[in-house]
Order: sequence, then structure tokens, then C-alpha cells
Amino acid sequence: MSNRLYAKGRQAFLEGSIAWLTDDIKAVLVDSADYTVDLDNDQFLSDIAVAGRVKTSDNLTTKTSTDGVAGADSVVFALVTGDQAEAIVLYKDTGDAATSPLLCYLDSAVGLPVTPGGGNIRVDWNTGPDKIFRL
Repeated sequence: MSNRLYAKGRQAFLEGSIAWLTDDIKAVLVDSADYTVDLDNDQFLSDIAVAGRVKTSDNLTTKTSTDGVAGADSVVFALVTGDQAEAIVLYKDTGDAATSPLLCYLDSAVGLPVTPGGGNIRVDWNTGPDKIFRL
């Protein structure tokens, strides 16, 4: 698979329920042994089993939006332990996994898969024309 947007996440962007620049957007490292992505049907963070969520980041910072391209500062997952992570999922954090919309599934980022060793894991987003993702 390649980096893709969740269908219901795209719909939420188009309907105005996601504001990339002002909403709390987080990233979660995902273990594909415990989560099989379904880009057409998965909608909320609760669709990813707790066992599949290796570590969640703080909110993304310095988010940008230019010509439908989403960008942000690098993100650091602090003191990561647990299963190997093969993907990163971005989502809007509402404070409740059952209502936090999934936005983007990234499995071809540099450094993936990553095996946690108890230290920090830094993710530097793509600096090319599509940055994190393009709507």
C-alpha cells in the first residue's frame, strides 16, 4: 500500500468538520499486525484496536496549508516501547477515540518500519511538493 487518505476523512474535510490549521491533529504509530487498514470504511480512531496503537504524539505544530497540501513541523514520539510500527495514522483528536476522525495512513515514510527501543522516535515529514499529504 502507499500513503493514502481515509475516504471518510476526505469527506469530513469537504464538509468542513476538519480544520487542518486549527484543529488538534495527532499522529499515532501503528502496528499492522494488530490493525488492517480499511481506507474505505474506517472512520474513527476507535477503528484501530488499542493493541494496534503503539504510541500517540502530541498535537502537530506549525501546520500549513498551501494549495491543498498539508504540512507541519516534525513530530517526536517520546519514550516509545512496544511492538514494531509499520505505519503512521493522522487523526483529529476530539478527546474521544469514538469521535476522532482518521485522516491519513502513511506506510512509506522514511524509517518505517521502526522497532521501538524505549527512546524517542522523530518523524520528519516529506519536504517535497506533497509534504504530508495533498487533498
